Amino acid sequence: MDILVKPILTEKATNESELRNSYTFIVSKDANKIQIKKAIEESYGVSVIKVRTMIYGAQSMTKHTKRGVQTSKKGAYKKALVKISEGDRIDFFSNL
Repeated sequence: MDILVKPILTEKATNESELRNSYTFIVSKDANKIQIKKAIEESYGVSVIKVRTMIYGAQSMTKHTKRGVQTSKKGAYKKALVKISEGDRIDFFSNL
């Protein structure tokens, strides 16, 4: 089971990482906080202080097109906010 799906690199998440040293990830729906903490410590080599998780439900969307009303669904996902220790940093752009 792959626990970490991808990091979230929005403006708000970047601001949180600079000010509060906390990073945001999309994680597997089945993962708990202990598994998320272990996965981040192994992947990035940092020490995790706190993990907060949020589960977002599926969203239904409608579009009005020439062919009529089109409905679609965006899948549910789980988001984790991870606070790491003061001296540690995660650099997502070092591999570019």
